[in-house]
Amino acid sequence: KKLDAVHRHYLPRTKVVRRFNAHPPVAAAAAAEPAASDAAVTTPGYYFREMSPWPTDVPIVEHDPAKDAHVDLVIAGAGPSGLAVGERVAKAGYKVCIIDPQPLGIWPNNYGVWVDEFEAMGLADCLEVIWPKAKVFLDSDKLGEKFLQRPYGRVDRPRLKRTLLERCVAAGVTFMTGKVDSVSHSNGASTVKLQDAGATVSGTLVLDATGHSRRLVQFDKKFDPGYQGAYGIIAEVESHPFELDTMLFMDWRDDHLAGTPEVKARNDKLPTFLYAMPFSKTKVFLEETSLVARPAVEFPDLKERLAARMEHLGIKVKSIEEEEYCLIPMGGVLPTHPQRVLGIGGTAGMVHPSTGFMVSRMLGAAPTIADSIVEQLSKPCDKAVAAGGSARPASEAEAAAMAAAVWRSAWPVERLRQRAFFTFGMDVLLKLNLQVRRVRLHVLCYIRHIIGQLRRCIQYAPQPSTATAAQSASSTARPPACPRGHLQETRSFFNAFFSLSAFHWHGFLSARLGFSQLIAFGLSLFANSSNQARLDLLVKGLPGLLGMLLELAPTVGDYYGVKKEQRKAAAAERQGQQATAPAPMSTR
Repeated sequence: KKLDAVHRHYLPRTKVVRRFNAHPPVAAAAAAEPAASDAAVTTPGYYFREMSPWPTDVPIVEHDPAKDAHVDLVIAGAGPSGLAVGERVAKAGYKVCIIDPQPLGIWPNNYGVWVDEFEAMGLADCLEVIWPKAKVFLDSDKLGEKFLQRPYGRVDRPRLKRTLLERCVAAGVTFMTGKVDSVSHSNGASTVKLQDAGATVSGTLVLDATGHSRRLVQFDKKFDPGYQGAYGIIAEVESHPFELDTMLFMDWRDDHLAGTPEVKARNDKLPTFLYAMPFSKTKVFLEETSLVARPAVEFPDLKERLAARMEHLGIKVKSIEEEEYCLIPMGGVLPTHPQRVLGIGGTAGMVHPSTGFMVSRMLGAAPTIADSIVEQLSKPCDKAVAAGGSARPASEAEAAAMAAAVWRSAWPVERLRQRAFFTFGMDVLLKLNLQVRRVRLHVLCYIRHIIGQLRRCIQYAPQPSTATAAQSASSTARPPACPRGHLQETRSFFNAFFSLSAFHWHGFLSARLGFSQLIAFGLSLFANSSNQARLDLLVKGLPGLLGMLLELAPTVGDYYGVKKEQRKAAAAERQGQQATAPAPMSTR
């Protein structure tokens, strides 16, 4: 109940700061904007320009129900994935209507991406800042500093939205202002009802792209994810210690909490890291992030930790341009699939369960889902051309079969196996937070302490002095403090993770690895870990591994029942052929 209350309280006003994945400095982005900052000229490999202005002044076409009573695809949500799917389906010649409370509204999300992913999608000109490399601080030791040779960028949100909207308008997409309330299905069509004035839109297929609101998709199990929480600011400062050509991906150092034992104790139990984007010498984005926790780390706690960190780094804020509260559900069960309502993005469980990455994943999945929708919409049209009938599904069964085929494209078996592995990784990170871990550590420490005392007892030694005896008695009465906590385990984990080959850690963060490659990734991670980290992975991972195997079991067979349906169809066809075949001629 507390988790649900936190979710309801914060999520409606969440501004999400997200990260994702990339490649060499983008020449296209630099060529698109000649007016880069002075810092971009003087810092090799670094590119910066001011964000494009809001609002997005694209002349969209309002949907007219009187003119188009029925469309081929209704999309709930005008976010990046909804616009991307709408444009591609409309470009194929189908009628698409997108419903959103503010089709031209501001996107509050600050998106960070690896540059190579946006380059691959032809969106490199939508980056406003590019850092040629990123950095990770595991601790204050020299060995705790790792450089990631993979360029990172910040998305120009107004330009990205304008680009996607212009593509939609050119393809013929129409828009309807309002918030979706419910959907009903009958006779092969779906009717979406809006909250305001009871307006409705009828369509052959419906796509829910409402993000974590999950307005239309249905779940057959309790949705109980982990949460990535973060508090961040974009600020003008007097100065900051960050290099302009390096994005700070993770900073797990905790020196700034030395003077606040209570906060340090909370950080040892549920550690957070700093995520920083330096824009110029006096402008920076700072975010204190909890990678994953259940329940989420409270925002006041995150705010307090960020304030302590800024004071330690000597950062004095002159003004705050943006303040962000980020709460992202990670993992959890997938929606019922297949079902009549289609899904993409957060509503379809496409957030990376181990990292919280989503933007590039959603935009990358959009063409696959859109092409599958086009393929399914074409089937009734082909029948209509052949038989001269309606170009819509003739029954609910036919419409349900079309939706099931799209779900198979959105979540093929290989993707389901991949997600099971990612969820297993999230479970390992969550178990680091459990108090049972601390109990187990104290038990092990106490057993080690008793063994040490027994060894001393069986050894012959001269009579100790009074001081030595008192010290010995004190040590006997009180076991030594536990040497390792969750923060240290987290550092050990990421030390092994970023020691892997670029192929493995790039692929894991970008969700590019197939299941067999993920198995190799897991073995490499285990081999690169210290002995203590291996023990932690075994203890933490065994229960999650069993859960992953149970989740994978259905994918070994005919997960979607396609082969069964094919066998039934083949049997029906044979029966039809036998019924229509002429009777054999008599030999008499």
